[in-house]
Amino acid sequence: MGELVEFASNGGQASGYLARPDGGGPGVVVIQEWWGLVPHIEDVCDRVAAAGFVALAPDLYHGAPTTEPDEAGKKMMALSIEQAAQDLSGAVDKVAEVSGRDAVGVIGFCMGGGLALYLGTTRPDRVRAVIPFYGVIPWPAAQPDFSLLSGAVQGHYAEHDDFSPPATVRELERTIRDLGRPAEMFIYPGTQHAFFNDTRPEVHDPDASRLAWNRAMAFLHAELG
Repeated sequence: MGELVEFASNGGQASGYLARPDGGGPGVVVIQEWWGLVPHIEDVCDRVAAAGFVALAPDLYHGAPTTEPDEAGKKMMALSIEQAAQDLSGAVDKVAEVSGRDAVGVIGFCMGGGLALYLGTTRPDRVRAVIPFYGVIPWPAAQPDFSLLSGAVQGHYAEHDDFSPPATVRELERTIRDLGRPAEMFIYPGTQHAFFNDTRPEVHDPDASRLAWNRAMAFLHAELG
């Protein structure tokens, strides 16, 4: 359904996977897990497109995905936040251009969930809906200033997650709400980190994934029109 495309990134070039729905729709940036732009993320883009949105997943590792957890962790920690921010901002503009609409949504997973929150604060001019799935923000330079958010946040988190435990999730929800921004965080009982990833049967939870997905797509439709 999708295709690889290039787009401008602060004077340079970035690339990503773009999927379009029949008849068009609002734009959504899909942000990878720490594995990179792997087939699972491309499949998520296809699913977002099937739900009625133009979906673009930027390749933040620039052609170097991995399947090894140790290497993925190293890649995540070595990620240049400045470069990633430029690529993500370029993706926002590209998906807005393709969709023909100013308002953009962002959905991200694990590392991408944290970057989704970050992108919502760096591009409040366009980002109107932010959906982190078990978001992780390990980089000191990428801690979001939530007072800059202009859009609403809907989060999806696991009950058993050392990266984003429920207490941390509730604190995040309170922080955003106390700043007057809409935020609702769902915690799915019995689930583990990465429960949405159906290529990882050891943690995938089909029922929680289905519920989270339905909530996320309804949220995007409500916020983006």
